[in-house]
Amino acid sequence: MPLIRKIIHVDMDAFFASVEQRDRPELQGLPVIVGGNPRSRGVVAACSYEARAFGIHSAMPSSQAYQLCPQAVFLKPRMARYQEVSRQIMALFHRYTHLVEPLSVDEAFLDVTDNLLDEPSATRIAQTIRTAIQAVTGLTASAGVSYNKFLAKIASGHNKPDGLTVIPPDRAPAFIAALPIGKFYGVGRVTKKKMLLQGIGTGRDLLRFSREELVALFGKSGHFFYDISRGQDQRPVEPARVRKSIGSETTLSTDILDFVRVSTVLIDLAQQVARILAQKKTGGRTLTLKVRYSDFTTITRSCTLAQGFFAASDILAQLPRLLAATEAGRRKIRLLGVTVANLCTEQEARFLSMRQLPLPFPPPRSRTAPCSPDGKATKEAISKASKADQGFPGLNRSNDMHLDGA
Repeated sequence: MPLIRKIIHVDMDAFFASVEQRDRPELQGLPVIVGGNPRSRGVVAACSYEARAFGIHSAMPSSQAYQLCPQAVFLKPRMARYQEVSRQIMALFHRYTHLVEPLSVDEAFLDVTDNLLDEPSATRIAQTIRTAIQAVTGLTASAGVSYNKFLAKIASGHNKPDGLTVIPPDRAPAFIAALPIGKFYGVGRVTKKKMLLQGIGTGRDLLRFSREELVALFGKSGHFFYDISRGQDQRPVEPARVRKSIGSETTLSTDILDFVRVSTVLIDLAQQVARILAQKKTGGRTLTLKVRYSDFTTITRSCTLAQGFFAASDILAQLPRLLAATEAGRRKIRLLGVTVANLCTEQEARFLSMRQLPLPFPPPRSRTAPCSPDGKATKEAISKASKADQGFPGLNRSNDMHLDGA
């Protein structure tokens, strides 16, 4: 009989806002919003449960949050403070197991199948952890306990705030069958819409589809959806999570339509990403351009090269073809982002390049923007390629947001 794992997912409750309310007792009981100034272009990073009662949520424009709750207290994020508290919480986790996988500053998976307390009950460990967090930090956390990561994460959000939900194997099929599809991990807004069009509204609906049908509809994610709808998730808790991408994005002070301004921002972002790549002594094979239009529609355009992206010149040489596949110049842009993924070393990239044999026919003519002799695309080149507005071979189109480490 296979060993049944014991997985806990701990998720802090309204973490940023709760830290602010703890540090400033006069804010307790008030709607607190951590994020951008409501008179600027910022967004809500986090909000207290008092603010959520007004319909406010993370990623909402701060100006919209102000309209919903003008009496809310708006605070700028204090990331150094949140990271300090996060380190306290992560240290607590390691009292119980060495298998701790942080997902962000305020949540983590723990595998307590074999734990440092020799405690057979994962439920008791989860409750002990929640009690310890409150004693040490004064903050509350919600926890989910189950036999795999998917169910543990779903469970932690099932009874928030300050809740504990346990999904044992015998309860899993009924729980998943009744779960709305939008609650499934990995199902974003675009995928949810596509699923609803296929008549998939709950986990029970997913069971009607074969693995092959789901792969045909959703690509390789179809394998994941097939498995989790049946309660199967073999992903291990990984203490040393490998970083999957490096990127930078910016919300613009005003919506922009002008190509010169777009290219200026992209050049700056490319240089920022290149600096981080240099610091990490890495590069990546996939470049992704993220564009959010003024109506908040978000798209990504990606290309993958065997030789990889290691310097700003590598990134800038390919950004024109990605920008050309967007509606830049016809739709105002609110946010721009540049990300390098499929991280690799220069040696790995050289090896992959050597393995690729040249095709026995000349490459197709392309209207990609030209590069200057040193490989750096000029602002004018980016603008010209943008006006071409056509796709390119190997260009991946997606309307889902690109998530680091998703």
